[in-house]
Amino acid sequence: MTHPLLFPAPLPNGRTEAAPQPRPEYPRPQLVRDGWVNLNGRWEFEIDAGDTGLERGLLTRELSDSILVPFAPESEASGVRHTDFMEAVWYRTRFTVPEGWDGKHGVLHFGAVDHDTTVWVDGVEAMRHRGGFTPIRVPLGAVSPGQVLELVVRARDTRHEPKAGGKQATWYGNTDCYYTRTTGIWQTVWVEAVDELHLRRFTVVPDAESSRFDCTLVPSKNSAGATATASLFAGETLVTSETALIGSTMSPSVRLEVPAEHARLWSPSDPFLYTLEIILRDGAGAITDRVSSYAGLRSIAIDGTAVLINGDHVFQRLVLDQGYWPSSLMTAPDDAALVADITLGMDAGFNGARLHQKVFEERYLYHADRLGYLVWGEFGDWGVSGAGTVGHNQGPTASFITQWVEALERDVNHPSIIGWCPLNETHQTLHDRVTVLDDVTRGMFLATKLIDPSRPVIDASGYAHRVRETDVWDAHSYEQDPVAFAIEQGGIATGEPFANLEDGRVISLPYEGQPFFVSEFGGIWWNAELAAADAGGDSWGYGARVASVEEFHERFAGLVKVLTDDENMFGYCYTQLTDTFQEQNGIYDFDRQPKFDLARVHAVLAADAAYEQRVRAGRVLEGAADVR
Repeated sequence: MTHPLLFPAPLPNGRTEAAPQPRPEYPRPQLVRDGWVNLNGRWEFEIDAGDTGLERGLLTRELSDSILVPFAPESEASGVRHTDFMEAVWYRTRFTVPEGWDGKHGVLHFGAVDHDTTVWVDGVEAMRHRGGFTPIRVPLGAVSPGQVLELVVRARDTRHEPKAGGKQATWYGNTDCYYTRTTGIWQTVWVEAVDELHLRRFTVVPDAESSRFDCTLVPSKNSAGATATASLFAGETLVTSETALIGSTMSPSVRLEVPAEHARLWSPSDPFLYTLEIILRDGAGAITDRVSSYAGLRSIAIDGTAVLINGDHVFQRLVLDQGYWPSSLMTAPDDAALVADITLGMDAGFNGARLHQKVFEERYLYHADRLGYLVWGEFGDWGVSGAGTVGHNQGPTASFITQWVEALERDVNHPSIIGWCPLNETHQTLHDRVTVLDDVTRGMFLATKLIDPSRPVIDASGYAHRVRETDVWDAHSYEQDPVAFAIEQGGIATGEPFANLEDGRVISLPYEGQPFFVSEFGGIWWNAELAAADAGGDSWGYGARVASVEEFHERFAGLVKVLTDDENMFGYCYTQLTDTFQEQNGIYDFDRQPKFDLARVHAVLAADAAYEQRVRAGRVLEGAADVR
């Protein structure tokens, strides 16, 4: 059975724009239905500088401008390109229910809206959501073909309250590692048709050792006599099928055993995906929902200081991916751009990425799944500390945990995700009183382990490790001298890995023998034009600048060799894949053109093959334990 991921994406009824629809592809490859309409395109739009729009009647009158959804108003692609702070923005469009939706219920979806969202349908408030990285689902109730629904969205994005924003600048201009902000809608908006009894979501957990998948289904409601049937296909061949009663439990489950002749592991070298079909039937046996998805059979385990994939030591050659584009900011300009960024990483010799400081679009993860690209899922919390002030040292809010749980629910089924990183570079002090950030750190860690016990979790990448049972330890180092870098990182051999300090003080709890890697290093600046002119400008990178491409290659090789030669490291993450605005330390520039000799870069990264050969020659410890 073929997985229908790319359905035609019709324009909403009545649309007259001549330009091609932006981002027309199906936005949710993990749960695909036939009946859907993509609402991307030209919407009414208005900036509400004082957040007084409700009082001024923006809910009921025509808005003064227009915007190309799903691009943020700060972006060139949106047609607005307003880069100053916006306390609130408003959107309006109309949707005509298509023919063939008789007896159906509509569900309106927003891939992501930054940051505090209210949705009105025909003037009635239908949904509120806080958080700029996770989906919003708005039930529309029963709909009729030809019915016209007016959709109005207000997105508040105040600078005066703490919020998770990732790398978005908290002051006016871009500086150092801070980039142009994103306000409002920045991922696809779409409507789908469902029956009253339908599948809300599901999880599929692979068990490679037992050659099976355990599926937990979450239906829209319980219904006496209703059933859910999950069927697994390898290509067009039915592998297995199981049925569960829906009415007897809130979350029915099925176990899909994979016979030996159809067992095929997902791995970077062979990213095989099974197709999964789930059909719901009511008590009378009538089909009320049919969705298609996919799953990869693979395992992740911890073996001493190593992280295993399918029982093998796979050295993780990761690259930091910020996920920004010049004209469209955090939104990929098109689906091909998502594929291209993965391909760029692989062409340079990386086998995965740390998806840095944003929750990436679902379609990126789909492409990583099918291409065999390893990724660590992350949240956009940067700038959070225990200080509790707005700005770089802001305190966390309850929405951090809420959004992270929503992200886990959305992404838990993707086989390419091999670890989770809820927080990044937090700065709690070790001996001061417990802060809200300590509570949030532990809360996000525990929530991750409860929702997904199958993958390793870093409590917070770099700086303050504050959860004793964190599965992985890491540190960030932008030391540019390979000799000094080797000395700095040499302590892992004696159980004392390099630890980030705060004002010279230790801020992490003691290391307890977990797998360790340097999850940020390098960041070597290079801008050929500025280097030739001996000019700095606003161009930025870490540490002392190299003076030539040759010097870059020598430094890059020296830094990488320190980590690949250390058998106590399970991987690394190099900063970074592409230049991002003024931060010009990428392997590629912001337009995705190579800055260096990729063959030389690839050869350096491929040196870790020696590590895997050493492991297979006898370093592997017996009895590796699954992270569960």
